[in-house]
Amino acid sequence: MKILLDECLPRKFQRAFPEHECQTVPEAGFAGQKNGHLISLAESAGFDVFPTMDKGLQYQQNLTVRPIAIVIIRARSNRLVDILPCLEECRSAMRALRPGSIIRVGS
Repeated sequence: MKILLDECLPRKFQRAFPEHECQTVPEAGFAGQKNGHLISLAESAGFDVFPTMDKGLQYQQNLTVRPIAIVIIRARSNRLVDILPCLEECRSAMRALRPGSIIRVGS
């Protein structure tokens, strides 16, 4: 699975997915792009899933027709220590994802 981590997630979070090809938005060369264009770039680059903490993303874009899946991580902050408790739920969600789906994990 090819994973693109949103800029709002800590870079070190990609270490949590060693079994997948995982890049951050800046590593992929997409830094500073707006959500709609960013999602299109990710799709063109063959990414399967886009984890983010952007709760508004699902309301800003029609994602159901997209070939990429979105995982919205709900955590206290975007610090790694606050996101790691959501890791197992995030991994489970990624295994069940279908293109165009949006899944929320965390509290």
